[in-house]
Amino acid sequence: MKKLVVVFGMVLMAAIVMAACGGGSSQGSNSIEVKMTDFQFSPNQWKVSSGGEVNLKISNNGTVEHEFAIMKAPVSMPFSDDDEPNVLWEISLAAGESKTATFTAPMNAGEYDIVCGIPGHIESGMTGKLIVE
Repeated sequence: MKKLVVVFGMVLMAAIVMAACGGGSSQGSNSIEVKMTDFQFSPNQWKVSSGGEVNLKISNNGTVEHEFAIMKAPVSMPFSDDDEPNVLWEISLAAGESKTATFTAPMNAGEYDIVCGIPGHIESGMTGKLIVE
């Protein structure tokens, strides 16, 4: 009986150590969910791990097309063709559409603008922040 208690204790300690270490992975999977409406992202701020794979579940509950674009540089007002080279990743959704997608978070920690690049949408407040840690 004493051996069983010792073995159980060792297994329990190993499980606690592995949980504290996060299972041995330095880049955990990130998941974010976004609802787009006319004219906002909800929520409008997300935290992800640098260089990690991010699973995105996104829906457009608005009445017009919207985009979710991660920018590598600040956006000019209004959004124009000059801003396109600064898009790190983007996805477009028609009104009423939902999608799932995966992207890789930037390697550099910091704050990245999220915008809807449809003309007039940034000016209407359709912006957010991706915080990379």
